[in-house]
Amino acid sequence: MIEMFKVAHLSDPHLGPLPAARLVELLNKRSSGFLSWHLNRRRIHDMRCLQTILDDIKAHSPDHVALTGDLINISLPAEYENALRWLEAFGTPQQISVVPGNHDAYIAGAWHSGFARWSSYCAGDTWAREGRPFPFVRLRRNIALIGASSAISTAIGVAAGRLGAEQIEALGKLLRDARERGFFRVLMIHHPPVPGLCPPRKSLLDAEELLSLLKQEGAELVLFGHDHRRHHVEVASSHGQVHMFGVSSASLKQEASVAAGWNLYNIRRQAGAWVTEVTMRDL
Repeated sequence: MIEMFKVAHLSDPHLGPLPAARLVELLNKRSSGFLSWHLNRRRIHDMRCLQTILDDIKAHSPDHVALTGDLINISLPAEYENALRWLEAFGTPQQISVVPGNHDAYIAGAWHSGFARWSSYCAGDTWAREGRPFPFVRLRRNIALIGASSAISTAIGVAAGRLGAEQIEALGKLLRDARERGFFRVLMIHHPPVPGLCPPRKSLLDAEELLSLLKQEGAELVLFGHDHRRHHVEVASSHGQVHMFGVSSASLKQEASVAAGWNLYNIRRQAGAWVTEVTMRDL
């Protein structure tokens, strides 16, 4: 029997309801996000849909869960605490890996006072860079989960992301090391890694640089979220094809042909090659 490793991928749960906020907490970009939630987004993101997705994931008994950001909405302190309790109810840090999205770093300064509370879910367990949480590497059997952060605080109306030259350089080394050690590489990032999948104000600002790196070093899977739509993009690299998958928001009420969903990746080694079967699950 060929041993299989199952990875579940979900993104953008946008946990609600939005907790109460003090006026001083809204004297910044949060004010626009606060209005957006109460006027629109709370009707789009349904926690009953999210619970159905979580139940479906658990029913498939994945070996690991990859969560690609936007757990919360406007980076209120209470949101980070609520999200931590939600993560702990979902699974342990050994079972779940998280990278942040733009809503998880909605305002400047929220990073160290907020996302750090989820650090056990993104702590690298090997090849760590001292003092630098991203990119991280987590090894699960013959799978290397590599997490990158594209989360940056931006102006009102902007939801772009950026990795930065230092993180891209570190990613190159991690991807190369994992390949040379024989691991199946799963790169996790919030923003779509391919130029043109999002409008400029929502895009990954250094997507061209990341794509160039992926063409050079390769990766078996790249998982992302952000724009609440499904994607599958295939790119040739010097070390085989790179398959990139985006999923819709895990709490999204059905809109036209888009609904909450997640992906299951069944990964195995067969006849000296990696084989991955992808199942797309939607409400």
